[in-house]
Amino acid sequence: MGERITTVVHNGLTFDIRDDGPIDGERVVLLHGFPQDSRSWDGVAAWLHEAGYRTFAPDQRGYSPGARPARRRDYRIPLLVGDAVAIIEQVGDGSPVHLVGHDWGAIVAWGVAAQHPDLVRSLTAVSVPHPAAFLRAFATSTQLFKSWYMLAFQMPWVPELLLSNESVGRFVLSRSGQPDAAVTRDAARLADRSAVRGGVNWYRAMPWSDPKATLESVTVPTLMVWSDGDVAVGPAGVEATPRYVSGPYRSATLAGVSHWIPDEVPDELARLVVEHASAHS
Repeated sequence: MGERITTVVHNGLTFDIRDDGPIDGERVVLLHGFPQDSRSWDGVAAWLHEAGYRTFAPDQRGYSPGARPARRRDYRIPLLVGDAVAIIEQVGDGSPVHLVGHDWGAIVAWGVAAQHPDLVRSLTAVSVPHPAAFLRAFATSTQLFKSWYMLAFQMPWVPELLLSNESVGRFVLSRSGQPDAAVTRDAARLADRSAVRGGVNWYRAMPWSDPKATLESVTVPTLMVWSDGDVAVGPAGVEATPRYVSGPYRSATLAGVSHWIPDEVPDELARLVVEHASAHS
């Protein structure tokens, strides 16, 4: 593959792609979370490029301006997984890729790895454990209280109204532990109310999603990276994740780091990804 890929079209939606690094490097696909976009991977990608990897970071459904359907049901998990599959099939050039996902991107990555293992050489899930383990944590720990915002996001208009106010956006992101530079970047993006709605609709579509879409076990080599300063995800789901991975599995806990691992410690995360990817090339 000798040309850069800037967009992928799938089911009438156009996804913007950040394609960087050595043109002939092993391919790594980076899936961002809420309320960020592909720029959240800039620090990690730079380290991966130094290690010889080529990275593809898409702005996912609701984040790419050309991929913002209006209905909440258009953000069901099977559709999000289908988007990622279409992107991987195009950028992978017929070969499996190393797949990395953070936050919601991790949920999509788990689904891709479970349902399409032929497309995934290795999986690195950042912050969010296997969805079945995550659901289990709701009943066995304080995870339900940590996830209160998921219920709040079901309200119409209010999340868009609040988060599109840059002062409110900055406050929310800062309180969650996000570094200042990332706060400035993401709060500015959230000033676009349609961008807020696209991300919030991932939560609003949860009641319409088939839970089977992400509850299957994973057979591909998997690395789970979590941080003990995460205000949104507790340890219970992480600890239960191995029972849902039948392939090679390892985990890493980053001490004193917030939920925003790719922004806060990109070098450390990249090192873990490289170790994992190189072991399964």
